[in-house]
Amino acid sequence: MTAMSAHAIMDDALDFLAPYGPDLRNGLTNHAPMAIEALCAVGRGDAVLPWLERYRKELLPRPALQERITPDGWRGALGRLDRTEDWRAFFVERLAEEPWGDVVGRWTARLAPGLCASATHGVIRTAHAVRALDDAASRARIAELAEGLGYWAANYQTLPTAQATGVQRLAARDAIARVRVVPEEERRFTGTIVSSLEALDAHPDFPPVIDLLDADRPPDVAIADLTETFARVYLANARDVLTTIVFVHGVTSASALRLLVPHLDVATARDVVRYGWQTGAALYAAFGTAPPPAGDVAPPPENAATLVDRAIANGDEHAIKLTEACLREHAVHPSAAYLAAARHAIGMLPPA
Repeated sequence: MTAMSAHAIMDDALDFLAPYGPDLRNGLTNHAPMAIEALCAVGRGDAVLPWLERYRKELLPRPALQERITPDGWRGALGRLDRTEDWRAFFVERLAEEPWGDVVGRWTARLAPGLCASATHGVIRTAHAVRALDDAASRARIAELAEGLGYWAANYQTLPTAQATGVQRLAARDAIARVRVVPEEERRFTGTIVSSLEALDAHPDFPPVIDLLDADRPPDVAIADLTETFARVYLANARDVLTTIVFVHGVTSASALRLLVPHLDVATARDVVRYGWQTGAALYAAFGTAPPPAGDVAPPPENAATLVDRAIANGDEHAIKLTEACLREHAVHPSAAYLAAARHAIGMLPPA
């Protein structure tokens, strides 16, 4: 089955999900739209509806509208979790008025400083919607883009940022060695990744981290550097279910940028690379315990098709999304680190 024919199931799956909101009964994020698009991207549209049937028990109805967000008044609603549905409606209006690619370009530029929003789920969901639209535009896929952008805006969160003076800007694989992790006794984890990222405000070593990266390279080169670096960070630090989920997002958020860049101007592409680096470095600073391996990584024995089969059999949404992202990055920039990270996550995450 080709990726294009597999994507044909997207509209039915998105219609199935339409009554449901962006959060789950357990208080975590609804990953269904992202996971089903990832399944389509690896040519496994046949797995979408069975997976949704298992996942649906966790879904919640969408929240109620409160007040219309206007084109002139959107800044006051940025980062308002209670306005999630208002933000979705705002982007429904914008997407009815302009080509979807123009909306993506303009609003990615505005939202890029908050790339870490909701532990990166806003940018990831938006990127999956963009790839589905690149395959074929439809009413359901446009609606899903409104959901992704709305979730990003409602959860908007920035990381502490300060200009670094006199620093050499490096590739991510070298810059990561200069990121100081927060001592474990000073960490403030209160149940969510977001809480630990918020706690970085109290650590003066973190704000200059954003300027360690050389973000002036071509975006495809810079993104490959980011994704491989954070795959290696994953391999060094994913030691239990929590840290596996944390460091999965370092890879999948960086990889999401590859799906957005074709719709961005040069300045915005550079910005998302910088903020993508900052976000992955923040996850490492807040949760990391070990530097990433610098040498060769042993590849797993499974081939790509077997990794996909194993991710589907596991059923965890993070296993599915990471496997797809790692295979996509490996196809662009071959590295055993991607394959090893996917294999590790499939083994570490409890079967759904």
